[in-house]
Amino acid sequence: MPGERFVFVPHPVGGKPASALREYVLGKDPITGKRVMDEIVEALTRPLGEEEMKTGSIERSVPRLLEPDEEENLHRLFLENGWTDGLPIVLPTADRVSEMLAKTRHKPEEVVGRLRPTETQESWEFTVEKVAVNAVMAGAKPEYFPVILALASTEVTAIHSSTSSFAVMVVVNGPIRHEIGMNSGIGALGPFNHANASIGRAYGLLSRNLGGGAISKVTYLGSQGNPLNYSSVCFAENEERSPWVPFHVQKGFEPDESVVSVFRGRGFSHLLEVRQKTWQQQFINLVSGITPAPGSNLTLLLEPLAARTLKEREGFDTKEKLSQWFHKNAKIPAEVYWDYQLVINYIEPQARKGVEPFASWLSLPKDAMIPRFDDPRGINVVVVGGETNAYWSAADFSYLKSASIDLWR
Repeated sequence: MPGERFVFVPHPVGGKPASALREYVLGKDPITGKRVMDEIVEALTRPLGEEEMKTGSIERSVPRLLEPDEEENLHRLFLENGWTDGLPIVLPTADRVSEMLAKTRHKPEEVVGRLRPTETQESWEFTVEKVAVNAVMAGAKPEYFPVILALASTEVTAIHSSTSSFAVMVVVNGPIRHEIGMNSGIGALGPFNHANASIGRAYGLLSRNLGGGAISKVTYLGSQGNPLNYSSVCFAENEERSPWVPFHVQKGFEPDESVVSVFRGRGFSHLLEVRQKTWQQQFINLVSGITPAPGSNLTLLLEPLAARTLKEREGFDTKEKLSQWFHKNAKIPAEVYWDYQLVINYIEPQARKGVEPFASWLSLPKDAMIPRFDDPRGINVVVVGGETNAYWSAADFSYLKSASIDLWR
């Protein structure tokens, strides 16, 4: 839909009283000078023109190869065209891309999927070879390529254009963790492992170059931005030291399958230890800063020592029971719940349409307690860490999708 019609109200809209928002709609568009409501009516009722009725796809013809030049000039070209994350890259020569392609049985011209920075923008189609180019640029080894292809196949962008400044988190399960030397122990979430770091960076670069994202003020509008966008958060689950079922098995995969899972969120809470006397209140305090939002944005990153303590001492013999505990015990007053901006934007409309449990919650008195996380199935648990300390953390990351890595070998 190349001629799709949009009408934008003035910004910002967050934190504004209802009266100000009403004035936005009834007032004039600051760009066109027309009344916003008149523009909305016109966009909805004006007959479609010839261009607007066209269907199909738009070709983005680009040369496959750049003209040869000195290395310094090529690096400058990549930087000035916005093809990098602002940091030096490995130049994707034909030989390097061929080495990457040799690690998958899929043909270079095969379409992997489509990406877009937001749900309201067009999707860009991309091939195996184009993913390989970005994998080379990120400095990834060829043996990492099936993981990067699986990530690309999820069709989830690593650089979402929301004004909320989202980032992604990548969790890898299964045998490939050991095959390519991924880190699930000490420093797993930090820059201490080549596989973790370069796979995460490749995900960001391919989202930028193959999905039309990351052009500041055009296709990227994160108000503050997110440092996690540099290389994403990418690590392997510590399955061997976990007392529970691996994450990918929870999502329906076989234990011996290699799987990558994608989460989207903004950041992490402070660290916490499983104390004996007051651990319950401390757990509630840990997640008290996480905003209620659709999909129960909560992922618990449990250090193996903490995970085993929760199982052996407190009786949480499954991850699901721990998720249910947080759903049951992490509550806030109704008056506070219904005043959160994300709740007003996304949950209150569902409540007014009769969607449960939100519809019932809307009629509760102001001091009634409402679950901060509406569905225990949306609270996920991943075990990671090197057992040098029993501290663990929580993140406002929501699970989105998993993909088989084995399908891309």
